[in-house]
Amino acid sequence: MAAEKENKKTEGQKLQDTLFFNLKNCWEQIDEKEEKEIEKFALGYKNFLNTGKTERECTAEIIRTLKKHGFVSIDELKKGALKPGTAVYRNIRNKSVIAAIIGKKALREGSNILGAHLDSPRLDLKTNPLYEDSDFALLDTHYYGGIKKYQWTAIPLAMHGILIGGDGREREIRLGEDEDDPVFTITDLLPHLAREQMQKKGIELIEGEDLDILAGSRPFKDEKVKEKVKLRMLSLLNEKYGITEEDFAAAEIEFVPAFKARDLGFDRSMIGAYGHDDRCCVYPAFRAILNFAGEKAPPEKTVFVYFSDKEEIGSYGNTGAQSTAFESFIQRLCPAEDFHRCLEQSAMLSADVNAAYDPTYGSVFDKKNASFMGKGLVLCKYTGSGGKYGASDANAEFCRRIQRIMKKNKINWQFGDLGKVDKGGGGTIALHAARLGIEVLDCGVPVLSMHSPFEVISKIDLYTTWKGYLAFLRDA
Repeated sequence: MAAEKENKKTEGQKLQDTLFFNLKNCWEQIDEKEEKEIEKFALGYKNFLNTGKTERECTAEIIRTLKKHGFVSIDELKKGALKPGTAVYRNIRNKSVIAAIIGKKALREGSNILGAHLDSPRLDLKTNPLYEDSDFALLDTHYYGGIKKYQWTAIPLAMHGILIGGDGREREIRLGEDEDDPVFTITDLLPHLAREQMQKKGIELIEGEDLDILAGSRPFKDEKVKEKVKLRMLSLLNEKYGITEEDFAAAEIEFVPAFKARDLGFDRSMIGAYGHDDRCCVYPAFRAILNFAGEKAPPEKTVFVYFSDKEEIGSYGNTGAQSTAFESFIQRLCPAEDFHRCLEQSAMLSADVNAAYDPTYGSVFDKKNASFMGKGLVLCKYTGSGGKYGASDANAEFCRRIQRIMKKNKINWQFGDLGKVDKGGGGTIALHAARLGIEVLDCGVPVLSMHSPFEVISKIDLYTTWKGYLAFLRDA
């Protein structure tokens, strides 16, 4: 039937099939068996999201799983133990992680790398956050990464992080995720009194200094105390975590949406959650390297995954991609004389998300060059803004190589820019890898409502991205 249909095509239709790049909806190309595999993969991802809502929690979960699959900390590796098939990792200050499986070829011949980031936009507590006003206890915050501030009001928030008391002990906080936990929120102004507020530009609707967390309202029963509500909050924290107000200065406390990852739509084809950017790329990259850990034969080339911190604020700091963490890890795996050659011969997919075309806001997209949900992983040649500023801009040879890998392995892929020229822009860790001489191209999942408290992706794009990452790591 298919052959008969093909023969009925006109010469122009056949030429069009050959010359045009036609995107296809991935859902139309799968059978019932693969659909079950997609659902299973999505379930694992949702569990990963719910377990790791911060970079620390993601790092802990990744390392726990790496150990389970036979990876050994490079700091514990015995001298001379490094050989093809050896699986090693490095924990970078509990906030980022690198893992590798040594290949048959020498590292001087290069390696295949997947690099993603663990951090997501959120609200961080200031160093002296707790105060009382009008019998309310409130917590002062500083937003982290690019957010629309008004989206963070009037939603349930959870408290995550660590506190280090005067005794030096580290206390982990995770409050607001269990059904019996209290949650927190940032209040918003009722519409009846918001006439003046609604005249403001969107960027001014909620000021950064107004993103204060409502934390309590019950006073400490002592008539001689002035700040009774604040004191009660501190007494509860001291009772549970053994800390004082001073200890906030040595804390990392983050507030994130309290809701869990959920299937979205009548057909359950999508996932709505906090933190898809960039954990929907972290998870398939992580699963890809675990595939190698379960195989008897080592990979041809050494394979790496690098999950960094602080991408949302420029990749600075000693846990970000601008640090020397990745270079230091490479140096511990190969002879000094091979170090620069190893980097220059290596290839990396900067595993980061792209903006999915949204018909509701179609005016900011160049539809010819946009990425679409349900049509596979996105290859993005460049990001940046204002004349590609802040982009690495992958070369033609490497772009073709990646496209060839995807075509060979029958991976649905699409190309995608972030949006129309001069409408905005953004960046990834690609330029930091390029600085080291590594061939690099952005490649990831298309996302709706990016950087909002509730982002949306397609399950089939997530699954296709995993298959694409796996094909890339296998390429020798």
